[in-house]
Amino acid sequence: MRLFLFCLIGLVTALPDLAFAQMKLSPKAAPGANEVRYFTSIDGLMDGNADAVLKETRQGKTVTSAVLDVCYPAAKGSDRKDRFVANLAVNGQTLTGTTQSIGDKLPVTVKLVRRPTGDTFEFKGQISIGQSVTEVVSTDNSDLSEKEFQDNQTIADGITAAPKDFTEVSPESIGVRVKLEAALDFLKGLKGQDVEVSLNGLTVSCDALRAGEQTINLSVDPERAAALIAKFKSLPGVVAAGWTSGIVEMERAIRFSAADWRDGDRLNKDKLAATVSNVLAKTLSAKASSSTWNANTGKLKLTFKRPSQLFPALDLTETIEVSALVAPDKPGGSDRLMLWIGNPVVSTADEAAGPKLNLAEEASGDEEAEQKDDNGSVDALAKEFKGQRWDADKSAWK
Repeated sequence: MRLFLFCLIGLVTALPDLAFAQMKLSPKAAPGANEVRYFTSIDGLMDGNADAVLKETRQGKTVTSAVLDVCYPAAKGSDRKDRFVANLAVNGQTLTGTTQSIGDKLPVTVKLVRRPTGDTFEFKGQISIGQSVTEVVSTDNSDLSEKEFQDNQTIADGITAAPKDFTEVSPESIGVRVKLEAALDFLKGLKGQDVEVSLNGLTVSCDALRAGEQTINLSVDPERAAALIAKFKSLPGVVAAGWTSGIVEMERAIRFSAADWRDGDRLNKDKLAATVSNVLAKTLSAKASSSTWNANTGKLKLTFKRPSQLFPALDLTETIEVSALVAPDKPGGSDRLMLWIGNPVVSTADEAAGPKLNLAEEASGDEEAEQKDDNGSVDALAKEFKGQRWDADKSAWK
């Protein structure tokens, strides 16, 4: 009997048990031929927090070899994952094996009894990791063919190396896919740099552990994005680098001629900030308070103040913060700029002289809907900049 040992590659999409139970199995291979089948949901592991894949090689209905791949929280409640891959010996309905976890190097022992129950399968037994023992009782498990399994393996990191414009990806948002063994050096190389690293990207998911690659998301001034992407592509262990989705929402963006807003090759940020601030001050019926450009991300933060109409006699003050981003409408040279503004964020405080009234903010759904309207600020900016709005129905500028 030949022993087939396979390495699991790609990402494993954990679908609910019901979905697998409803899937039709592919036609079985001819009697006596070798066939590979997968189980991608086995209940009862680590309080239901484990992501497990059992790969079986069968000859007819007889299992000749099996590999169990389990990814799980390294500690209860932890975002850090560990993983083990165990080659299992087959003795009738019993699957056994020992190995070591990849991250924490803990001893692993697997003993499972596999029993067919009509068109599904039942697994019972124990899995020990270090001093922790998990009792496995999992019923109604459906298996998948090789094709069905591979069809579920997709890498969707959203990275676009050469977008035609910034309508699908955001000009300040960069994604870098890097080999796991090179991720630490890559991140250390970002220390002291004018970039912001997404904290979520530091968590190595089960998909990343199985793929051996991690996607790290960064925000950077759009003026430096292209140069950084080119630099990242040349670094050891980097598999892909490009733009990805970020803060820009097309319904809150305008496009306009760049001619009057540049000093040579660089944006005239003072002129842009002043113009945007003046327009928003009118639409928001407020006085401009401050404007600052973020050196890391290139975002413009504008602050306004106005008297609160909630209880006029109390002389309360509303502070309105609006984020904005200005960038070329596409990578490389362009004679047009794109301006995006975020929804206003409004807070209320007692800023009058003398004793203060302490207030607690409790935003409601109605308040959020009112903020999204923002008194026609995007239309007003489009008029001021002689720009175009985005037509979502036609996926084009209008």
